[in-house]
Formats: sequence, C-alpha cells, structure tokens
Amino acid sequence: MRSSRLFGKTLRQVPSEAESISHQLLLRAGMIAQESAGIYAFLPLGRRVLRKIEDIVREEMDRAGGQEVLLPVLQSFELWLQSGRLTSFGKSLFTLVDRKEHKLALGPTHEEVISELVHRYVQSYRDLPLLLYQIQTKFRDEPRPRGGLLRVREFLMKDLYSFDIDEAGLDENYERMARAYENLYARLGLPVLMVEADSGAIGGKDSHEFMVVADTGDDKIIYCPDCGYSANAEKAQGFKKTVNSVSLLPLEEVATPEAQTIEEVASFLGVLPERTFKAVFYFADGEFVFAVIRGDMDVNETKLKNALRCEELRLATEEEVKKTGVVAGFASPVNVRGIKIVADDSIARGANFIAGANKRGYHLKNVNYPRDFQPDIVTDIALARSGDSCPRCDGKLLSTHGIEVGHIFKLGTLFSKKFGASFLDRDGASKPVVMGCYGIGVGRLMAAIVEHSHDGRGIIWPMSVTPYQVYLCPLYLDDPEVSSAAERLYLELQSAGIDVLFDDRDESPGIKFNDADLVGVPLRLTVSPRTLKNQTIEAKWRTEKKAQLLPVEGIAAEVRKLLDEREVSGRP
Repeated sequence: MRSSRLFGKTLRQVPSEAESISHQLLLRAGMIAQESAGIYAFLPLGRRVLRKIEDIVREEMDRAGGQEVLLPVLQSFELWLQSGRLTSFGKSLFTLVDRKEHKLALGPTHEEVISELVHRYVQSYRDLPLLLYQIQTKFRDEPRPRGGLLRVREFLMKDLYSFDIDEAGLDENYERMARAYENLYARLGLPVLMVEADSGAIGGKDSHEFMVVADTGDDKIIYCPDCGYSANAEKAQGFKKTVNSVSLLPLEEVATPEAQTIEEVASFLGVLPERTFKAVFYFADGEFVFAVIRGDMDVNETKLKNALRCEELRLATEEEVKKTGVVAGFASPVNVRGIKIVADDSIARGANFIAGANKRGYHLKNVNYPRDFQPDIVTDIALARSGDSCPRCDGKLLSTHGIEVGHIFKLGTLFSKKFGASFLDRDGASKPVVMGCYGIGVGRLMAAIVEHSHDGRGIIWPMSVTPYQVYLCPLYLDDPEVSSAAERLYLELQSAGIDVLFDDRDESPGIKFNDADLVGVPLRLTVSPRTLKNQTIEAKWRTEKKAQLLPVEGIAAEVRKLLDEREVSGRP
C-alpha cells in the first residue's frame, strides 16, 4: 500500500476527547475515527490489525474444537422475556420496534439465541459435547463510554458456548478454553493474569477474567504474591481475623455526644475501628436495606447486590434514611424492626463490639451476634483491599490495575432449563444441557495491545498483528536514483509476500520517521542517497536504537529472513 493512497491521516496533536493512551495513539495513527460517544469506525490500518486479531482468535477456537456460527444481531424480545434478563441488563439493552410493531433487541450477548438454537437441534447425548462460537457485533448502551475502544456501545466480540452432558464435561471444556485463551494472548504479546471474577448480568457460578496489568486499566485486581491468589476487586476476599474473642458481656449504653463516624467513635471510646460495627444504608429495587459490617472494613456493593439478588442498588439519601426512622451516625441493627438487614460475616468473628444505640448521642457497648440482633442475610459483603491477609495463605494482599481482555463463565443449566435445551441420556431420561460461556472483546484486545506496547513516539505492534511488516521510507524522492530504487524495492518485497507500507509522500525525513514510529510497523527500511552510494538500504527495528545496513542485491530474501527470525523470537 502506498501512503499517498492510504485512507486516513496521522495527527500531530492529541485529540482533546482522548483520555487513555490507546485512544490517543489509535486516533493519532489514523487507525480509528470516532463517530459519536462509544462508536468508532475502523480505518484501513486499524481494520488490518483487527482482522489479524480475529484470525488468531479464530485459529485458537478452531484448535480447541470450536465450530464457527454467525448468530443474528437482531433478537426477538420474547427471548429476553423468557430468560428474565430484561431487568438485569436494564437500560444497557438497545431495543427497537419494527414496522409491524414487534419489539426487538440489538444483541448485547447471545446466550438466549444460542440456547434456543441448541434446543432445536440437540436431542441425544450423542449430539454432545458441542463448542459453538462466533465473532459478531454487539451493542450495549453504556452510560459512560470512555477510553476509546476500552468501553464502547458497539463492539466486535468473540463469544463461544460449550454444551455438555454433565458438570465434569463443563469443567473439562472450561479448562480447555482457559488454555486456548492463554495461547492466543501469548500470540498477541499480552501478559495476562487469570483472576476470579463476578458473573454479573451473564449469570452462572464460577467465573474468571483475564487481565492485562496496566496503570490505565479501569479494573482493580487484588492478588497475593506468595500463593498466586488473584481476583477482581468485585470478587476478591481477604482473611477476616477474629477480634476480642472473650466472654460475652451485657449490653451497655454510653453517651457519645459528638462522635458519629467510626473514627470518632473509636477514638472517643479508646478502641480500634475493628471493635466497632459500621452501618450503611441502601435502596435495592426500591426496598430500604440496612447493611452492617465491621468498622475497619467497607461494603463491596457488587457482593451486596448479589446477596440481595436485586437488579438496582444505590446508596440511600439522607432524606430517605430519615423517613425510615433510622438515626444516621448512631444506628445499629439492635432492636430494628421492619427493615431488611444484611450483615457481613465479620460480625461473627469476635465479641463485644460497639454499635449505635439508635438514638442521637449514644452508642452501645458489648453488641454481639446472634444474641442481640438477627440479620436477614449474613454473608461476605466486604471489600478486599491491599494489605489484607490472604484468604489462602499467610501472605499479604496487594492491588494493581488491569484491563479485562476476556471473561469465562460456568453457566450450568441456568439458560438450558429456561429454553428447554435438553437431551436424552443413555437411559432415555431427559436432562438439561450444561453450558459454559467464553467471551473476548476483539476491539478491546486491540486497545489493550497498544496500552501494553507503546513508547513516547507511538505504537509498537507485535509482529503477529502489525498492519504491515515493513515501512518502506525513501528520503528525497526528487532524487531519481532514490525514487527508482524505492519503486523496485517495493515491487520486490511485495513479490516475496511481504506486507509493505510504502511512504511515497513528498514529505521531510522528520515527518516520515515520526509517522513510521507512530504507526508502529516493526521494521523500517530507509532508502536515501547516502546508503545507495554503497548499494545498501538502512534497516531499523521499531524497538531498537541502532540500524543495520542491508545490501540492495537480494534484499527481499534478507528482509524475509529478518522477519521470520523476529516472529519466532516473539519480540515486537
């Protein structure tokens, strides 16, 4: 491809709307163009990268035994009513009405469609196991699209679904897909962590995310450097030590006139925050909820939402709290009636805690569970943090940020039961198919590669997905010898099957070199009057400072050798 004919232009300035590094560089390199919030066009350079990522994903899915299908973007609204997921997706689900007044959805995911399809075609245990996947456009009405391709409203996604006769088969396919994911990330040059994750609106039981560690990532990872435990912050657990394990003492009311916060109460009474109970108030699907947790911890709202099995969770306002009669700053679950109480299991790890007396200016000493209060739910709703003890070993947890580049779920029979996806076993008994779901955002992968692999000059593409292998950069094209040599070299490289971006523009060396670095093609070949005097061409890798000289004679074979060696080494 000649740069003079290439659709799209490089930009000198960072676009004002671009926040993340990948957003800035992909826009500046002429890879993508923003159409509106969370909606992007892929220009020729970006489309070439995207296609190569798709090919790698497809190859690994095929190697793992997947069969490719293509499911419709337009989905029957009745499918969403049948699955019961309308409320869980809420406003994120794009809907429309056709000319016959039939309501349709633009697919944000395809569990409903694939389950209904398997219901029609799978009849016997002999039809299983199955691995079906697609690479398809998805739509989600994100409330705050950001980060360029990292969080968008229209995106390309690979989703694979496994179908098995039992849990053992699901476990086997789950492990198979985890290994396939690790293989494709390695081919993309992305170091990843496989972390425990929350299943969210997809549903199911076990769930893991694949994370690329990056300061710009919007996901927080909690991990133990000693034993390898790692989880998304929404799912992570910390070990909760037992505090003040002594005999239960009688309740005692004490005056705390100016103390309302945990820190103020602990200081006033001369105890550590871990000896107190904290009260936090929420509304869950319109119902007031009183959350209780030990004072040295914070509520993990994802865990709380899962415990309540609600669709919408938000903090209650001051006015809403007042209407319930709860005294903010002095509240406790003791003697509270008619309000749903959810408590973290830390309330059972110790004795004689301090909590509010439910009247202004007073607290209670020696509050104990279950003697003094009985919550509706007791479970883990605590937010794990860096510095907490690891739940699996004696180590201390650390935290970092990451970009999610894949998510796998064990769905079980959640969808197959709802859509009648069943099979007859060897004894002729009907059983629901056991399902798994495995997703990868292809555009997000592209952004993650840039976030991981770049420098101050631009993108550094790995050889596996670079838009072109070689950036042919002739200097001073008004020199007939340079112009003629560059044209010959361009044709020779193309004939050898090498992808070449030929910068045939009448621009200065500085502009050409800057664009070569910005676009991130691995190998730059520079043709100049100086090198041609010795019948050589300058070759420079994007990641190296020093260049080498290659003889003009037989240069295509030499370049091919360099590219092959580089690809085998895995270096960009």
